[in-house]
Order: sequence, then C-alpha cells, then structure tokens
Amino acid sequence: MSRILIVDDEPGIRQSLKGAFEDEGFSTDTVSSGEECLQKLEETPCDLVLLDIWLPGIDGLETLRRLRERFPDIRVIMISGHATIATAVTATKLGAYDFIEKPLSLEHTLLVARNALSLRRLEQAHDMLRHQLEERFHIVGESIPIKSLRKQIAVVAPTNSRVLIYGESGTGKELVGRNIHFLSNRVNAPFVEVNCAAIPEELIESELFGHTKGSFTGASDAKKGKFELADGGTLFLDEIGDMTLKTQAKVLRAVEEQRFQPIGAPATVHVDVRVVAATNKNLTSEIAAGRFREDLFYRLNVIPFFVPPLRDRREDIPILARYFMRIFNTEHGRGPKEFMPEALDSMMEYSWPGNVRELRNEVERLVIMVAESCIEPRDLSLPNGTSSIPASNLHEARAQFEREFILSKLHENDWNITQTAKQLGLERSYLYRKMKMYGMEKGV
Repeated sequence: MSRILIVDDEPGIRQSLKGAFEDEGFSTDTVSSGEECLQKLEETPCDLVLLDIWLPGIDGLETLRRLRERFPDIRVIMISGHATIATAVTATKLGAYDFIEKPLSLEHTLLVARNALSLRRLEQAHDMLRHQLEERFHIVGESIPIKSLRKQIAVVAPTNSRVLIYGESGTGKELVGRNIHFLSNRVNAPFVEVNCAAIPEELIESELFGHTKGSFTGASDAKKGKFELADGGTLFLDEIGDMTLKTQAKVLRAVEEQRFQPIGAPATVHVDVRVVAATNKNLTSEIAAGRFREDLFYRLNVIPFFVPPLRDRREDIPILARYFMRIFNTEHGRGPKEFMPEALDSMMEYSWPGNVRELRNEVERLVIMVAESCIEPRDLSLPNGTSSIPASNLHEARAQFEREFILSKLHENDWNITQTAKQLGLERSYLYRKMKMYGMEKGV
C-alpha cells in the first residue's frame, strides 16, 4: 500500500484530500507546515508528498529543496492557489513531479498522484533490474591484470572511441563490452551483440544491415539490421576475425560514415552507433594472410583491450568459483555450498583451456549434481586427475580422460561441434558418436 503525506495549512483541504485518498485505498498522513513535513518523513517512510506552496515558516519551495536533498526517491506534487508560471518552473527545476492549482479537482489530483506513484514504481523496478544486470555482468577478480582491465574500462567507457578486445575463447570479451556500455553515456540505449562466427555468410549482411520485403528469396518481411537496432547505443561485433572480406568492406563503410543501405532499400540509413569489436585471432597475422582488411583493422583498433586467460590469473579462480556458486545456487534454488580448500587447490592447478566459461560451466554442474553442502576434490570433473568417477583400470582411466578432454574442448568452443571437431582433428560424425557414447549434453 502506498503512503501519501499531505502538507497544507488549510484544515479543510487536508481533510478533503485525506478522505479522498483513503477511499481509494491509500495510507495517508497530514501535517500543516514544512517543518512538520520534514520531521514526519524522518519518522515515517513515504512514497508521495502533496505539498502546498504557501506555508507558515519555511515555504513550500524551500521545503521541496530540503526534501529532495534528504529524500530524493520521494515523488512530490506541488499545490497552490496563487502560483505564477515562474513559481511552477522553479518547482519543476527543484524536482517536483507536477504542479496542481487550487481549487483542487479531487478526480484530477487522484489521477496525477497515481501517475506519480506508477512512475516511481517503474523507476524502482528499473533500478533493481539495472543493479541485477550490473551484478550479473560484473568483472570478478582481484588479480593485477583484472584490476588493470577495470581501470582501463573506467577511463575509456565514457568516450565514444572504438574498442577492439583481444582474448582467447571464453575469457569474457563480451563481458568487457557490456561493461564499456554500462559505464558509457549510452547506457540507456541498446547494447546489441552480433556473433560474426555464428551467422552463415549468406545471412550476415542482412543481419547487420537489414533488408526490405521481397529483396531476396525468403525475405517475406522487412527486417531491421543490427546497426539500426543499436542506433544511439553500442554494437558489439564478436569474433570479427571470422567475417568475410566482402562483409568487412561494408562494415568498414558503416563504421566510417555511420550510414548503410539495407538490402533492397533505395536509400541509406543514418545511425549513431559506437562499435566495440572482439576477436580470439591474431589480426596482424590475418592481415598478412589476406584474410582481414588492414583499413578495417585500423578503424576498429583505436583502443585495444586484452582480456587475460584464466591460467594467467589463477588467484582469481577461488573468487570466481564462489561468485558463480552464489549465482547458480539462487538460479537453481539450491542450498548454500562451500568449496573445500583441497577442491580449490585442484581447480587452481588445472589450466582451464575453456577459461572462465569452462569454470562457470563446471560450477553450474557442481551446484546441480552435488547433493552435499561441501564440494570435495572427488566432485570435480576436470581432466587433471580429479573426477567424481574413480578409474579402476587403464581402460577406464583412458576413457575417463578422453571424455573430460572432449568436454573441455566443447566448453572452450561454446559447444560449436564443427569447430571442436576441427580442433580435435576428428570428423563431425565421429565426434557426435563419442558424445553420444559418453552421454554428453550441453551444460553438463
């Protein structure tokens, strides 16, 4: 139930408003001066204040100024029978939600109050959601490389400079991109992600720039591209090194000129987009091999960021493990669990080829599969000899190692079967048979 405080020196108005709001189900208090108003707010939380301009002692505008300094989350509606436009403007600048003139219409006053309370609830929900997102996408760790990375983000984020993020698969390049967006002036605009490696070549131009209805076979409806969807915000181009030269040329123009032409469209579309790109490849080598445009590289590589692999910041492994444990305990409705020191030692000895993504998947598995409240070394499923299924002979040990090695490569490649098979030197069909034999599923 919302609580409303009515501040007016006229008893009749106080009683009239109190009766009207209580009839609508609100909890209502009344006072007759600005001093009483501030004292009441110290004693009793409130959602909305109806504040008269003309009051004995400190007037309504001074009360508003002090109220907003001490209770910034409370919505205030000013009421007056002798106000000027200048007074209304001043009240708005001081933070009043709205201004109502006397004689009051109870119906109109109730409507304005409901709108003010609805806005407050929306803002509270937005703040809560934003806090959850910031917590979810927080860059966790206290190692020197991570502290340096956070400082670099804080310096660069408020600018509009383009950023190119380097790092192995699974290190958290998208997380860095999101943090740049959250700390920028574009935070209230969209953050749009494009995984350049996951989109087929014949579709990537449409994904990036959009198309008109009927512009090609299968284009049954018009579609906005990612560049247009990110207008005013940030476009995150992940795995930029996997983009073909043809697409690179069009991206180069869009980045340079902030305009592009959707497929089949007669005119160009102008946008305001900050581009943040990421890659797990050595783009200098790709340029030398003729697979990446040098001019696009220099457009994107204005400020390079390097995300360290997990093996280079092992001291962050216990911190990350406990962080993911808290998240997944809440997400899956599990009771609290604790890592035993020996388990953490085993985790710190492992090289984590899949980096933070692999660690995250391992902790999620532990949360779901381990019933006990303490995580022991035997509960871990790592290819370094720690496993929940002890091997009794050489054949079982070899099979166990093969399973965990394949699983680590799947995690490293974000379950991209083609890429994993290529890395392992296997045919896709053979890898599928192995996965079926070992009962592997995504998230295991």
